[in-house]
Amino acid sequence: MTKPLWAPWRLEYVQHAGELEGCVFCSEVAGDLSGDASLLIHRGERALALLNKYPYSSGHLMIAPVRHLAALSDLTDEEALEIHRLSVAGMNALEATYGPDGFNLGWNLGHPAGAGIVDHVHLHVVPRWSGDTNFMPVLADVKVLPEHLLTTRDRLREAWATG
Repeated sequence: MTKPLWAPWRLEYVQHAGELEGCVFCSEVAGDLSGDASLLIHRGERALALLNKYPYSSGHLMIAPVRHLAALSDLTDEEALEIHRLSVAGMNALEATYGPDGFNLGWNLGHPAGAGIVDHVHLHVVPRWSGDTNFMPVLADVKVLPEHLLTTRDRLREAWATG
């Protein structure tokens, strides 16, 4: 018997790929997104952490400066330090919530480097588990996430607040 694969946010991405209006980071900074539209985990003075709407794995966070900057070299020392601190806090929240075996942290700068949002620099914090590679990404270009994105957001907000 075939079981269905449920990834409700993936259809939205496929139907609207390339139609992203505005900057998701700036929308979060301005408070334009609320309720289920907001994937904000934490907002600091100079940087914020939010879930990736199209994650590589469960809990995939992005850390971005509050200021709209396209180049890593435009970060002030204070912004760079807060981004670093938020990435560590994010890893701590992910460890407390999901217990990953490791992390990938990375900057995708420019379309050729894989950046989906090129005008607002951001750091990816991707939790990884031993053996988390399976046949789905290889054969079907699909990632299987075991938890709904909004549940992940709520759990990480709670872990961040208590961390």
